[in-house]
Amino acid sequence: MRVSLRRAQDTVSGFHARGSVDLENRPQSTRAHSARITIALAIPFALGNPQPCFWISPLAMNLVFWRKWHRWIGFPATLFLLFAATTGVLVAFTEFFGEEEALREATRDLVSPVSVASPQAAWAEPISRAIATTATRSANAPIDRIELRFKGPNPTVTIFTGKPTGGEDRKLVFDARTGLVLADEAYADKPFLYRLHSGEAFGDGGLVVAMMWGLTLIVLTVTGLIIYLKLHRPGATGLKKVFW
Repeated sequence: MRVSLRRAQDTVSGFHARGSVDLENRPQSTRAHSARITIALAIPFALGNPQPCFWISPLAMNLVFWRKWHRWIGFPATLFLLFAATTGVLVAFTEFFGEEEALREATRDLVSPVSVASPQAAWAEPISRAIATTATRSANAPIDRIELRFKGPNPTVTIFTGKPTGGEDRKLVFDARTGLVLADEAYADKPFLYRLHSGEAFGDGGLVVAMMWGLTLIVLTVTGLIIYLKLHRPGATGLKKVFW
């Protein structure tokens, strides 16, 4: 047994002398890992086996497996995730600085003058005036939906009309008190930027791709967490317990 250990030690020294493993100039963790691989290559020679056994610890095998899949999934997904992140920032920016958000913030703590106990005329008359004015602009236009906003200094009635052949057409905003037209513009059921972010702008295929890059982000998160945990070194203290 002493001779075998001596042969193993001589073999390891021979590998190191030929430059197979440079343990002196590597970090401590790398030196320990390289030493395990070198000893695994040397032991078969010490036991009389001329063929080296290329053995790597199960931990290293797991790390190689998870890093490989993390890299292979992450690289092709980069463009899609960059697209989703960019459009997501734009959506958040327009939502945060948009007029609708400013109005919601301004009226959030106000109390509506109309309640469930209010007479029917409180909400029926503004709608009737808005519909009558809409009829003068778009005769026989189908009404997709009606929105009432009573809170705030400027209560409004918004009517969304569709096309006779189907699809969205116009958005008309009226003053709820006077029936005057405040805005008349084209509308889509969902803003283009939102449809672009979700992939809906590219049809059903775009929605499928959006779901795939969402799943990809989940997979990258899981594999990255597994790699992080497998690199944990027991006995670490201080910040090294978290950052290793």
